[in-house]
Amino acid sequence: MLKITDISYSVEGRPLFENATAIIPTGHKVGLVGANGTGKTTLFRLIRSELALEGGHISVPRGAKIGGVAQETPSSDISLIDTVLAADIERTELMAEAEVTTDPSRIAEVQTRLADIDAWSAEARASSILKGLGFEYEEQKQPCSDFSGGWRMRVALASVLFSQPDLLLLDEPTNYLDLEGALWLESYLAKYPHTVIIISHDRDLLNRAVGGILHLEERKLTFWTGTYDQFAKARAQQRAILTATAKKQSARKEHLQSFVDRFRAKASKAKQAQSRLKMIEKMDMVTAPEEAAKRKFTFPSPEELSPPIINIENGVVGYGDTAILKNLDLRIDQDDRIALLGKNGQGKSTLSKLLSKRLPKMAGKMTTANKLRVGYFAQHQVDELFIDETPIEHIRRERPDATPSKLRAMLAGFGLMADQAETVVGRLSGGQKARLSLLLATLDAPHILILDEPTNHLDIESREALVEALTQYTGAVILVSHDMHLLSLVADRLWLVADGTVTPFEDDLQAYRKFLLAPEKRAQKEKSKPKSKKLTHDAIVALRNSVRKCEERLQKLVEMEEKLSSKLADPSLYDEGKASELEVWNRKYGEVRDAIGRAESLWLDAQEKLEKAQS
Repeated sequence: MLKITDISYSVEGRPLFENATAIIPTGHKVGLVGANGTGKTTLFRLIRSELALEGGHISVPRGAKIGGVAQETPSSDISLIDTVLAADIERTELMAEAEVTTDPSRIAEVQTRLADIDAWSAEARASSILKGLGFEYEEQKQPCSDFSGGWRMRVALASVLFSQPDLLLLDEPTNYLDLEGALWLESYLAKYPHTVIIISHDRDLLNRAVGGILHLEERKLTFWTGTYDQFAKARAQQRAILTATAKKQSARKEHLQSFVDRFRAKASKAKQAQSRLKMIEKMDMVTAPEEAAKRKFTFPSPEELSPPIINIENGVVGYGDTAILKNLDLRIDQDDRIALLGKNGQGKSTLSKLLSKRLPKMAGKMTTANKLRVGYFAQHQVDELFIDETPIEHIRRERPDATPSKLRAMLAGFGLMADQAETVVGRLSGGQKARLSLLLATLDAPHILILDEPTNHLDIESREALVEALTQYTGAVILVSHDMHLLSLVADRLWLVADGTVTPFEDDLQAYRKFLLAPEKRAQKEKSKPKSKKLTHDAIVALRNSVRKCEERLQKLVEMEEKLSSKLADPSLYDEGKASELEVWNRKYGEVRDAIGRAESLWLDAQEKLEKAQS
């Protein structure tokens, strides 16, 4: 159980927590929500004792292991799979000791503990987690340094998931995942065996993976049982009651005060006026909840063009001489709302660059409407803003003739008010930077808007505002996002980018979700596709390695059994007065026999899988 009791903490004189209290029961999955800048990440640092509390205390069960994604991503020459395996420190140390120890007693203890923590299946578990986060088996053997920062963040996430801490703290983990990875994580967290607290603005994740919401507002913590939608409904009802109560109290107070003001100076009414004044002083006033700052986006409306605005026939696109997508036959009209589905690396970004004229076609025919304007937003563009310039300076560069009031109005249309307009970008929040980038992408009233992960760093209210703006927008929309809630409300067509081409996905998003989360169904579909010899060979090699490791494990245990048998055959062990020592050796012998039984079972299972694959 995590207990947060009357904690207080400030940053640069600004209080983030004042006597905040909450209890998270052991084993619960909880979403930590609240407006940007309220202190959610700071709370994680306080729980991990990285910051010192000003008051109150935070307690976790004695000996509980707290884990979270490391700030520094792994970038060594160690392979992905070995990096993840190393995250289980106990297993790593025991495996190293098993290689060098010669004491039969210690060997038995080590092997028994390795069996208890299921160490022999660790590589399979680590590989499964990496696969779920988007790494194919061949990629798992490559060094971390071969991958970009975003992909290395996935390795860091895989490491903490594999280590299975008693208290798992995750801060916006889906920001560096694609839709497939986000859905896998959602399913994984729902079955995670220990306590989880996750900071997230992903509404679907908060509805499916958690059973409680920890709300941070006005420097206080409130725990709500249920999913995010249940929390939002209950909170809205509570706010409505508080607002109504405050309104009635205010009306009552005004009525009493008007009597006091009218008759205070009149002798015959003075006592009554004084009585009412005391009633006012004793009133326990309810404060009406403050309205949240309005989140909004205002996309300019383009003029209508003749359809189609983009048409591609037998198109081919790629980089250099390497084709990534072929046989493209696509049509886009101005009223289309299209979501691109498919795993990372299949070509979604390549297609987006082709449609946005950032990448030329290699072959085929591509026609676009006359005077077509394209708006393009990708997450990397947020990092390309000028950190020493203010938002108003960014807009002035694009609209040098616009008046200051006009520039400010443009920024206000994207929720960047007066204070943010004059603040250098380096000091803005991630959400504010994303708003500025979206403004820049839509400044010319594009006929088609291509959005690649637009919701990263946006809070839930901002995501709802983006949905509303896209619904009212009169241009075409192409969406790449891990936010299923956004896709389900905006997209009316689905394109699957896979196997080197783009095809319509005729079912809905829920069917796609089930497809991704049902390995056996995917396996059946994959059987109908031609397999390359390389993929079959790689799979068999992996299974052979698994069989070899099982055999090595079994051999070590058999050698250990022989040493213990020799010990038990020593006549001196049965001398009078050595009964307790004999009991210890018999127990260790039994433990090793049990370990051999488990190892044999794992070996037979691996051998059976290999034989099936070879046949």
